[in-house]
Amino acid sequence: MPVTECVGSLYPRPFDGNLKSLAGFTPAIGASVNAPGTNGCEGQRATVERDAMASSLRDILRPLPSFPDELPTFDVNAAPDDPVALFVDWLTEAIDASVLAPHAMTLSTSEPDGKVTARMLVLKDIDDRGWVFASRDDGAKARDLGANPFAALTFFWPQMGRQVRVTGAVRKRPRTEGEADFLARSEGSRVSAFVGHQSEPLESLEMYDEAYAVAAARVAEDPSLVTRTWNTWSVAADEVEFWQASRDRGHIRLKYRHHGHSWEHGLLWP
Repeated sequence: MPVTECVGSLYPRPFDGNLKSLAGFTPAIGASVNAPGTNGCEGQRATVERDAMASSLRDILRPLPSFPDELPTFDVNAAPDDPVALFVDWLTEAIDASVLAPHAMTLSTSEPDGKVTARMLVLKDIDDRGWVFASRDDGAKARDLGANPFAALTFFWPQMGRQVRVTGAVRKRPRTEGEADFLARSEGSRVSAFVGHQSEPLESLEMYDEAYAVAAARVAEDPSLVTRTWNTWSVAADEVEFWQASRDRGHIRLKYRHHGHSWEHGLLWP
């Protein structure tokens, strides 16, 4: 049976031969064309639906804008010797431009088997020991870092057309710093930390609500309570790359590399 006849007989509205007209339908079957018990019409429908969804998604994604028309300039000749100084300048400009969560970053780590995982955190500080973030000692991040103590940080400010990438070794900071960071968190954040079981399977949201209520009672009774699983970590950067988008796609990339007690920097091809 021709595809146009088959699809027209299976959908509640006429099919005009244009795959985009299927975009509003949710796939009804998951059978492949050669699946046992699947007639030719059903097989064609499955193929058409997959092609329609793929085509529709491409059509949606292709015209999406990546950056605003007006982008900040990046004078690489005026770049400071220390990448932290340039990062602070860019972060300040992002804050002034009202970029939402400008301190948010992707932390990428590697599991013991080499599988890379990533999640969003916030930057806590930068000092002479590195770029600081906070995390649990009993979560996936800590397990990854215990097996492979290296990580990558990625900051992305689309309104500015800017990205910063940081790589380096990760070290746990003193326990006292972790305690200070924990007590500076909001009450809700401290309560959620006491709930525990991060990344473990959860049977129901009701089970979480019950555990949260128990943790909230503990924190309310003793606001100075600190969980033993909370710590801060530092990424001792060995490379920092700054990326500035350009409307003509001639994006500017400036990479810093740490050598001994100083930094060297130079341009990269886009």
